[in-house]
Amino acid sequence: MNKIFPQGDAESNTAAGGKARPGEEGCGPFCCSRRGACLSAFLMLVLAMLATLLAVATILGRPPRIPGTQSCVTMTNRTGFLCHDRRHCIPAHGVCDGILTCPYGEDEDERLCRDVPRSLPSFLLAYCGDPASWIYSDQKCDGTNNCGDCSDELSPVTACPPCGPGWWRCTPTVFKYCSCIPRVLCQDHVQHCSDWSDEYVCPGP
Repeated sequence: MNKIFPQGDAESNTAAGGKARPGEEGCGPFCCSRRGACLSAFLMLVLAMLATLLAVATILGRPPRIPGTQSCVTMTNRTGFLCHDRRHCIPAHGVCDGILTCPYGEDEDERLCRDVPRSLPSFLLAYCGDPASWIYSDQKCDGTNNCGDCSDELSPVTACPPCGPGWWRCTPTVFKYCSCIPRVLCQDHVQHCSDWSDEYVCPGP
């Protein structure tokens, strides 16, 4: 003869140590039927949070791509442009020359180079005897006629120090130079000074 057992509700079965089947009452919205599945879901959530934090840190840690206004002094003791990483100091004439020199390329930023020279910081500029003409500030007093009228090398527009040890002082016959010529040009059998001193007096480099 078959025995008939009274049917208990889900709560009594659970209280007695029975497992509630999926969909039955007594299982909250965050319960898991398997412990391994809960652990995997938790690990995935932690990894997603770490990835998000890493992405935010990377974005915030990158220097802003804005025109720089920091001046610096290069290793050759000339005016330079300080990159946003504050480690690289590039020559002033390297700004807006079409070549990305700073690690993040801010020396060629569109806002910095869109209307040269008006868009350039003043420390990068030097003006010639003709105010309409300009050069980069590190091209002043470099021994070369960058302005075309030597106003970047000679007074009264520019006060430059005397010729350095690598130069020979004379009146050049070459348009490229103003009051000195490089000593490497001395005794090369070509006249570079109006008095020929580069060939008969200058001892060479």
